[in-house]
Amino acid sequence: MALIALTSAGGSPGVTTSALGLALSWPRPVVLVEADPSGSRSLAAGYFRGGQLPTSRTIVDLAVSHRQGTLIEDLPPSLFAIPDSRVQVLTGPLRHSQARALELLWEPMAAAFKALERQGQDVIVDVGRLGLEGSGYKLLAAADLALLTTRTDLPGLVAAGSWVPSLRSTFEQAGALPSLGALLVGAGRPYGAGEAAKVLGLPIVSSLSWDPDTAQVYSHGTAPGRKFAGAPLNKSLRAAVQATQAAVATVRSHLDLAAEGFQS
Repeated sequence: MALIALTSAGGSPGVTTSALGLALSWPRPVVLVEADPSGSRSLAAGYFRGGQLPTSRTIVDLAVSHRQGTLIEDLPPSLFAIPDSRVQVLTGPLRHSQARALELLWEPMAAAFKALERQGQDVIVDVGRLGLEGSGYKLLAAADLALLTTRTDLPGLVAAGSWVPSLRSTFEQAGALPSLGALLVGAGRPYGAGEAAKVLGLPIVSSLSWDPDTAQVYSHGTAPGRKFAGAPLNKSLRAAVQATQAAVATVRSHLDLAAEGFQS
């Protein structure tokens, strides 16, 4: 598989919840990267309920590793495992003032993440909101699949749509436009996938069900109920995993054909 990155145009469309839910539903070992430069520490404060994490290392420490030429070696010890899962986590900066330290890290980090595939690991990145200082925009552009995540109400679609021209231009220049798509949170509230695709001008890779109670397990660490596994959100997450894997396979096939055409 590959490097998959999720981002948003603003507000709280559920990027962190979606990224964590996808990671915990993933069928292979996966690294979940908190690349939001805002210092919000959403995973630590939410899913882990402010508890003590197994490591004090963050993605900012890897900026130091990059300067010292030890990024590849220092990445694995910077991860910690979520118990009873295939997920390892790389946490984000402690505060927004550290964001500037990340600006030169994103491109080498993309290469380091892609190298994990050779070890049988995939990577899902929560890039956070676009436009922030230290934003992982270059990491997003290097992804095998980049998902602009949005709710399906008018404010959400308009905000997401405002970023689409810039994103399309970036991916077109890189010859990677097929790698850009959208992930909907709460399709049909009120607009469906077809309407959202027209507004955004992007393919809709998948949609997640509107299920606030289940989302609280991922976003706030609430205890899952007896029907958690079969909850609407979790069913849609499993479908989104399959759709994401299929989209990555299609992207790679397209890029392989383009490379063959270029060589001939």
